[in-house]
Amino acid sequence: MYRISELATKVSMSRTALLYYEKLGLIEGRRADNGYRIYSETDVQRIKLIQQLHQGGLSLMECKMTLDSKLDRDLLANRLVKLDEEIASKQQSRHLLASLVSNEKPWHEMAIKNAPSAYMQWLNAQGFNAQEAIQIKWLSKAMTHHDQYMNDFNLIFDELLRWGPGSHNDTLKALSKVPNTPRTVLDIGCGKGASTCILAQNLDASITAIDTNKSALTFLSNEVMSLSKTATVYTICGSMEQLPFHNKTFDLIWSEGAAYIMGVEQALKSWKALLTANGVLVFSDLVFNTQSVSEEVATYWEQAYPDMQTLDTRRLQVSEAGYELVADFSLGGSAWNNYYQPLQQRINTLLPEMANSDALKCLIDEINFYNAHHEAYDYHMFIVVNTKRL
Repeated sequence: MYRISELATKVSMSRTALLYYEKLGLIEGRRADNGYRIYSETDVQRIKLIQQLHQGGLSLMECKMTLDSKLDRDLLANRLVKLDEEIASKQQSRHLLASLVSNEKPWHEMAIKNAPSAYMQWLNAQGFNAQEAIQIKWLSKAMTHHDQYMNDFNLIFDELLRWGPGSHNDTLKALSKVPNTPRTVLDIGCGKGASTCILAQNLDASITAIDTNKSALTFLSNEVMSLSKTATVYTICGSMEQLPFHNKTFDLIWSEGAAYIMGVEQALKSWKALLTANGVLVFSDLVFNTQSVSEEVATYWEQAYPDMQTLDTRRLQVSEAGYELVADFSLGGSAWNNYYQPLQQRINTLLPEMANSDALKCLIDEINFYNAHHEAYDYHMFIVVNTKRL
């Protein structure tokens, strides 16, 4: 026979827990002549069975039912299903935590998809500057070797004028559809200024060009100095996540191939405040050409651009953000050639000395994928007017 303190020691439970067990009728002690509660070996073994059942996911009352009556197999089967779901959830949680500890892709991919703005803030809190954070967010495919990847990536692209699809004619076409005459213009994510220079030559306006890449802005400043232009161009090194401007400052915001960095929906919302009444936003974005794409295409872009949408979805998002769609059009084939042909030449030049570069392999895969599946997606230009107050 055991007193309650002895029983607690034997089954590794507290005295309070045992009293609760007795209150539920799981065990039944009796009073000895001296007034102490005493328990038998049967109680010890019953408690050990309850502990096993409880660890299997049964509540204490379900444990009692299982021991005191005929086995309820449906109850156990339901508990087994729930336990499998919990295990799967825990495994996913462990996988994500492990990837965060080792700085691998799954954590970053999940965070980009579910909370892009908060993810950018988190990257900043880890000590990355705005340019590094953007590069990590969208460009790095090998997070465990990030520094080498980014060094290779920058080496490849530093010599290239365009860092995405675009053309002189497409920029002019979009500009021709702007329904007002802008006096103040903001070019967000300008890069080396391929579109900025075209705006400067065709507008009598004050143009502010912002990007996180200092060397690209230096290149743009030198290019602007050699232009015959009517506009005044200012450059700012900064992040599109934290634009240093007052509300209602710009008649026109321009962003070719850059809105995806902070997420198109977030960009539509954040940049709207900077536009004057009836101000215009022009941006380009990668979209699916069809409502249904092959599994191969969907899987590829789920990794490369998780927020990629169909054209109809982007149009709907424009309207829901409080804009009126003035026009949109697909970029011509020359826009892709302007990007991929110089990139392919650069890859061919560097390949002998960088055959093992992950960055180079990713870009080769990107070009090959485009050549095989380009009919499923395209860059699209949107011209929208700030008309609604949300």
